[in-house]
Amino acid sequence: MLTGLEDITAATLVMVLLAGLAAGWIDAVVGGGGLLQLPVLLMVPGITPVQALATNKLGSVFGTTTSAITYYRRIHPDLSTALPMAVVALGGSFGGAIVATLLPAEVIKPVILLALVGVAVFTAARPQLGRDTGLRYSGRRHLAVALVIGLVIGFYDGVLGPGTGTFLVISLVAVLGYTFLQGSAQAKIVNLFTNLGAIAFFLPSGHILLGLGLVLGVANMIGGYLGARMAIRRGSGFIRIVFLVVVFVLIVKLGYDFVADWA
Repeated sequence: MLTGLEDITAATLVMVLLAGLAAGWIDAVVGGGGLLQLPVLLMVPGITPVQALATNKLGSVFGTTTSAITYYRRIHPDLSTALPMAVVALGGSFGGAIVATLLPAEVIKPVILLALVGVAVFTAARPQLGRDTGLRYSGRRHLAVALVIGLVIGFYDGVLGPGTGTFLVISLVAVLGYTFLQGSAQAKIVNLFTNLGAIAFFLPSGHILLGLGLVLGVANMIGGYLGARMAIRRGSGFIRIVFLVVVFVLIVKLGYDFVADWA
């Protein structure tokens, strides 16, 4: 089985490790680490886009596991929402991974780009958003909305991936009414399951480069731990600022990709 390390140069390996470290930190705070991690993986000699996506999932699952545990031990997120949402997201991610092998990413990039612009404008225009918990729904309605969010974003994570954590955070904050800190904590649990759902398809199908994915995973773990600790220490205000920065960078990156695809 290919490890992905056979023809990789020392310089490329260092870049992968640094990208994994930074991506783990970004994912732990607000999500969106795949924005950095995927392009670097695509620099590995001979790697295909599907292999890069699959290997990215393996590396990311180590970081999301680490940050989810760190958040859980210190923030105690609402598991009655996060766990059902995560299970549904796992199924959505598995289905999305199947579609990823058939559907060009260029088909959905314009939709994601418009969604991110809307998210940026909405968040920037509401400075009080996510500072205090004010749940919008209760009981079964709250759970139903959470399940729909988990299914849709889980599917997106399986198909494409970058920005999944970002979409989860803003959905938990703006739609359900959690603070940015609570939203980030729950998003990590859901994101962990979406990664597992994609891996459940990619691993048996042979798309994951195991050696490269495990190396990436170690870097993700370190970044995830550091990012979660900093987010917990600095609070929702800090997370909101990082969130807006990551969304802006995502918009620029996806906008550039969209223009380049049509050039």
